[in-house]
Amino acid sequence: MDQYLKIAIEEAKKGLSEGGIPIGSVIVYKDEILGKGHNRRVQNESVILHGEMDAFENAGRQPASVYKECVLYTTLSPCPMCTGTILLYGIPKVVIGENSTFLGSESHLKENGVEVVVLNNRECIEMMQNFISAKPELWNEDIGN
Repeated sequence: MDQYLKIAIEEAKKGLSEGGIPIGSVIVYKDEILGKGHNRRVQNESVILHGEMDAFENAGRQPASVYKECVLYTTLSPCPMCTGTILLYGIPKVVIGENSTFLGSESHLKENGVEVVVLNNRECIEMMQNFISAKPELWNEDIGN
C-alpha cells in the first residue's frame, strides 16, 4: 500500500476515535507531506472541515506554484466542496482510497484535467461501510441526505 494512503487512513482512524467521520487526507509536495487532516465536522461543529479541507487548512498558505505540484490523497471520493478546492488550487493529481461507498465529483475533477486514481482499498471500504452501518444518521447529515 502507498505510504501516503496509509497516513490518510491513520488520519481517518484518528477522526473515528474522536467521535467523528472516518475520512482522512494528505497533501504531498515533492515527496514531503505539506498537510494532513481528517474530517472534523463533529469534533469542531464545522460545516466545512472535511478530511481534504482539514489537510488544506493544516498545509497553510502556499503559493499556487506549490499546489500545482502536489498530489492529494484521500480515503474517500471527494465531495463537490472538496473538489472545488482541489480545482481552485490546481492540484494536478488525486489518489482516492475508495469510491464504492460514496462517489463524489470525480468526473468534475477529470473534466478539469486532474488525474484521478482510485485504489479500491479494502481497508478504506470496510472502514466506511462499518461507519455508515453504525451511524447512518451522522453519515446522512454529512452528505446532505
